[in-house]
Amino acid sequence: MAVASNILELIGETPVVRINHMNTGPCDLYMKLESQNPGGSIKDRIGLKMIEDAEAAGRISPGSILVEGTAGNTGLGLALVAAQKGYRLILVIPDKMSREKISNLKAMGAEVVLTRSDVAKGHPEYYQDLAQRLASEMDGAFFINQFGNPSNPKAHEEVTGPEIWHQMEENLDAIVLGVGSSGTVTGLSRYFARQSPGLELVLADPEGSILAQYINEGSLATKSSSWMVEGIGEDFLPTISDFTRVKKAYCISDSESFRVGRELLTREGILAGSSTGTLLAAALRYCQEQTEPKRVLTFACDTGNRYLSKMFNDFWMRDQGFMEVESHGDLRDLIARPYQSHDTVTVSPDEPLANAYKRMKLYDVSQLPVMADEKLVGILDESDLLLAVAENPGRFDDPVSEAMETDLTEIDVGAPIENLMPIFNQDFVAIVKQDDRFLGLITRVDLLNYLRRKADR
Repeated sequence: MAVASNILELIGETPVVRINHMNTGPCDLYMKLESQNPGGSIKDRIGLKMIEDAEAAGRISPGSILVEGTAGNTGLGLALVAAQKGYRLILVIPDKMSREKISNLKAMGAEVVLTRSDVAKGHPEYYQDLAQRLASEMDGAFFINQFGNPSNPKAHEEVTGPEIWHQMEENLDAIVLGVGSSGTVTGLSRYFARQSPGLELVLADPEGSILAQYINEGSLATKSSSWMVEGIGEDFLPTISDFTRVKKAYCISDSESFRVGRELLTREGILAGSSTGTLLAAALRYCQEQTEPKRVLTFACDTGNRYLSKMFNDFWMRDQGFMEVESHGDLRDLIARPYQSHDTVTVSPDEPLANAYKRMKLYDVSQLPVMADEKLVGILDESDLLLAVAENPGRFDDPVSEAMETDLTEIDVGAPIENLMPIFNQDFVAIVKQDDRFLGLITRVDLLNYLRRKADR
């Protein structure tokens, strides 16, 4: 296709690339870059199919209201199609979704309703149940219901499966995939049952989901636990699911998913999301376990641009305990942004207050150490800044030195953690020093993150 008549014509026909710099054992491992769909994920395929099938059945027409619950990229696929076809779209999403996804959805015109991610199906605030209830309360609203919509697996049976088979020149031994709504596994299972019955389907499942146990042991866990990978894993069996051809599943932790997803970027140059890390980790395990060469395919489910504030953010990874950091056994273990590694966001005393304000906004911090010649000379927090400019906004041009706090409450790096609380009780930030050397700041959030990591060990 030289020129597409609209963006929806660019859905599908995503490229396949070989994995070259990771340990794939005796196997050749390939990745289908669903991140190259115009909406950035594999869910563009089902977004288009579910809406067009509803149109063909007369269930919706331009101007209709569409409602869906989505924990991943289905919302973005639906938003792409709905915007082009003139539908109002309301999406109910759990609160673990990345900020980039939420911003993307709103920018595309979708209305977003946030709900809890720590509740299971049957709870009134569970994202699917809430979406169904909202649709039932609105005149003329259509609940898309990806988990029970037969058009979901049909998209993969009729399009994705043949596409893979053609691209792999009808030579493929296994596919490693994840399950969210189960459309991909069900559709590909049906297609390859006819086209290549010997092809293996392997499940990659986040730790906490019930599906790996169901595949490997034939039993359902009575209760799931939470996980941070977005878009895959389930706490129930979707209505449209068909796992009869899936004989093996790998349970992958959040930590391994994020680590492998980051390695995919540094080693292969592929920027993909957290669920791709889960799939790739499982695919690598599968390949390394083989004793004979096989051709194996997995997916880059979506683009990593939607996870820059999470799995590709070192500070977030450290806060969640997913990155190995040096342990000192003192207050340095609580400093999220150490000064010596140039991670602390600072300002100098002769800079204008406008610079400090911009830096606070850009880096999402509420206080800045004021540094002069590698020495800490003050602290400027948002309260200091507000008091300086509240009555005269022209003071944004004044130097930081005129608004900063110089009566500093410092704490020695070797002090016990309990000594932080009196500082926080005075609404101060903890300034950590070793002798006369500034090491960094500890905030209330830093202490909370440390205590949560300690509780999770």
